[in-house]
Amino acid sequence: MTINQAEFVVSNSDYKMCPELNQPEYAFIGRSNVGKSSLINMLTGRNNLAKTSGTPGKTQLINHFKINDSWYIVDLPGYGYAKVSKRDRRKFKGMIYHFLEQRLDLMCVFVLLDSRIPPQNSDLEFMNWLGEKGIPFVMCFTKIENLKAYELDENLAAYKAKMLETWEDLPQIFLTSSRSKAGREDILDFIEQTNPMYDEDH
Repeated sequence: MTINQAEFVVSNSDYKMCPELNQPEYAFIGRSNVGKSSLINMLTGRNNLAKTSGTPGKTQLINHFKINDSWYIVDLPGYGYAKVSKRDRRKFKGMIYHFLEQRLDLMCVFVLLDSRIPPQNSDLEFMNWLGEKGIPFVMCFTKIENLKAYELDENLAAYKAKMLETWEDLPQIFLTSSRSKAGREDILDFIEQTNPMYDEDH
């Protein structure tokens, strides 16, 4: 897939105010500081489409980006150790969960995972919740450029073993680097192959 057009459309705190339901959406979410904005910028080839920051937790709204005038990337607030109050944390969680449960155009959730660290409870709990709700998702490991090949293999093996304690089968896995653009074509090919299913389901 070639991305010829990528533009910010709108930010919202309520799924009911998001763009009209008429095109497929792909949500990107992960723990704070997992490299979500950098990955979105890498995928779209636009350096400043999603705002990056050294401060975790800067994404606090549901952000829609329209791609090739035919589908959306949805940038969701992160979870984990962002320095926000418990009240705000509950608000973000409600916003995210309502969107994921109610948004009928959602084709898949890209759960971003830092390839450098062991499985985190917040990630595992979130993916279990997606599974319980029947929401399709893939695992997208970020920052692989920071690991040697054997380190990456070891970390992935540990993650898969942990997941298989509760899952019979693993979802599709992508390995990405915003710096080297690793995984870009794989993800865009996946989206291109998934988009036609939207018309079959609507």
